[in-house]
Amino acid sequence: MRLGVLDVGSNTVHLLVVDAHHGAHPWPAHSEKVVLRLAEQIGPDGALTDAGADGLVKAVGMAKAASAGLEADDLIAFATSAVRDATNAAEVLARVRDETGVRLAVLSGADEARMTFLAVRRWFGWSAGRLLVLDIGGGSLEIAAGIDEDPDVAVSLPLGAGRLTRERLQVDPASAAPPSAEAVDKLREYVDGRLDKVVDQMTEIGWGRAVGTSKTFRTLARLAGAAPSGAGLWARRSLTRAGLRQVIGFIRHIPPAQLMELEGVSAGRAHQLLAGAVVAEAVMRRLDLESLDICPWALREGVILRRLDQLEPM
Repeated sequence: MRLGVLDVGSNTVHLLVVDAHHGAHPWPAHSEKVVLRLAEQIGPDGALTDAGADGLVKAVGMAKAASAGLEADDLIAFATSAVRDATNAAEVLARVRDETGVRLAVLSGADEARMTFLAVRRWFGWSAGRLLVLDIGGGSLEIAAGIDEDPDVAVSLPLGAGRLTRERLQVDPASAAPPSAEAVDKLREYVDGRLDKVVDQMTEIGWGRAVGTSKTFRTLARLAGAAPSGAGLWARRSLTRAGLRQVIGFIRHIPPAQLMELEGVSAGRAHQLLAGAVVAEAVMRRLDLESLDICPWALREGVILRRLDQLEPM
């Protein structure tokens, strides 16, 4: 079957169309995204602004049309932390449904962690043993650990790169000056404090292989010397704690407007990179991880795999 997955995240609205069937590897047929930065369009009252809602409706409508044009058999649409946290989420979801015909399912943070864990488990296989999976998104940090396809523990913390950039570093994408050393130190202290309970919980569960996934970890790994995207999906990539510290050492002195000039850094997320790096370093340090394997599959692939699992084999 041809399956479309529409991911409404904190930074982008991403449509992925894959060809797959039950028990098979899903192969990408089409991918497109619109940068909306919904998390940055939450007003002082906690509601998604009218402009943000307008952009979302337009982007979802375009994605639906693209999916239909590619003759997708089904379209799974979901939203994560930006919509989940908005005080007017119900109204926004109703408007999207009424104007586009698309029903957006809002995933909880724990569900995000579970779906991402499933994708990582399928990618590395059973030989990977007990897994620890880390995912830094725009609005939240997901951590999951376990031996099966469903993790023993799945947690979500409000430590996304976009959220912390906006709320703690208060960095503008066009800023000509990097955040102050004091602001970065305060951010590190804040992240450490939020990790306290989770560190004990994860340490008790234990793991044999630690994995990082999604855009932030991939970008940090690339800056630390991992293979570029041109090396292909199957190239082995990793991120060491020592390499991450070196990355932080130089990006903290680079203005956000110039970070996008670095190889592997996307323009839409460049200003969030430092906050994401601080979170990555804190998690690796607190969990005593010297390195992470980088997985190319994440939440979208997990959603696809779960849907395929629900299909009756031919």
